[in-house]
Amino acid sequence: MKRYQLLLICLLASLSSEARDDERLALSRDAAAQLGQELSAALLTALGTDGPIEAIAVCSVEASPIAARLSEQTGAGVGRTALRIRNPDNAPDVAAREVMEAFARDLAADATAPPEHFETRPDGSARYMSAIVAQPLCVACHGSEIAPEVATAIAGHYPSDQATGFAVGDLRGAFIVEWPASEAQGQ
Repeated sequence: MKRYQLLLICLLASLSSEARDDERLALSRDAAAQLGQELSAALLTALGTDGPIEAIAVCSVEASPIAARLSEQTGAGVGRTALRIRNPDNAPDVAAREVMEAFARDLAADATAPPEHFETRPDGSARYMSAIVAQPLCVACHGSEIAPEVATAIAGHYPSDQATGFAVGDLRGAFIVEWPASEAQGQ
């Protein structure tokens, strides 16, 4: 009898864990999409109103507060990272780098949708990553042929910039959503 009770407890715990992961995956997708949409909207507004130099200021000034607000709303850390970074605060850890390298391989093999990755760690924390694929808008500041005045403005904001030379369709980076172990245990 105790064996069946133990099996039932294990089964219920497993179902609870799967439901939590499904919920965190859905919330992660929403948070990453919202960060992308809000940042794109701010960039389009700046480009349309003031040009690419003001768009650089949008990325440097507005991206972090948008990510911080989404982090506060979700209880997860929401942000961006890349293999070739512009902002040193967005540098990837080893695991994120490996995921993005896999994303780049997937995109090079003609992935039909931007790749994504979700993993739950043994401590109950979780990480979601969604590829940021370079769009025509991106290459004005991240492409191979950047206007000299734009390059000067980029260097002013980001003296150690590595995030140029991209073509439309390349992996530009990734949205990343980090769920803490404490959040996982609280559900």
